Amino acid sequence: MDFENMNIWCWLIPLLVGAICGILGYLLGRSGQTTIDNSAELKVLQDRNAKLQADLDACNKKVSSAGTANLGASAASFAAGAAVASLPFDAASAKAAMGVTIRQDDLKVVEGIGPKIEGMFKEAGIKTWKALSEAPVADCQKILDKGGKRYQVHDPASWPMQAKMCYEGKWKELAKWQDEHKHGKL
Repeated sequence: MDFENMNIWCWLIPLLVGAICGILGYLLGRSGQTTIDNSAELKVLQDRNAKLQADLDACNKKVSSAGTANLGASAASFAAGAAVASLPFDAASAKAAMGVTIRQDDLKVVEGIGPKIEGMFKEAGIKTWKALSEAPVADCQKILDKGGKRYQVHDPASWPMQAKMCYEGKWKELAKWQDEHKHGKL
């Protein structure tokens, strides 16, 4: 390359074009930045959250006070010899809805529970559909966690609900739910 014949303009024109493009890009980028003030909406949502929390606390107080009163009445009626009524098991309707023969309190009917998990639950004292329907999901997960990593991957979130359908004899609803929710996922 012959630098003697190069004019200063060969260097100056690309430098000026680059500087102008840089300034224009900066100005266009800066004009697109606008700050939006969401503080009013945030305040409304915080107020709504506080109101809902107060309502929840009030409901929890009502439930706990009513539960304590009902617990005393239930204990008195149980002490008086009142038998706890159990829902009857209808094997024929269970077979008609599910397509297989079902034994009463067979936990394997619940989608996601197999023979090993059923054994773990029975060892933990959950032997019936009623007991499983009343068990908190956290307790079900603790039972699975005790079985090791192999069982920790199971999701027991729907198991109490499915067990309640079994206990109450809602076989058609259970079959429909299990068809719609493969692998027991909610």
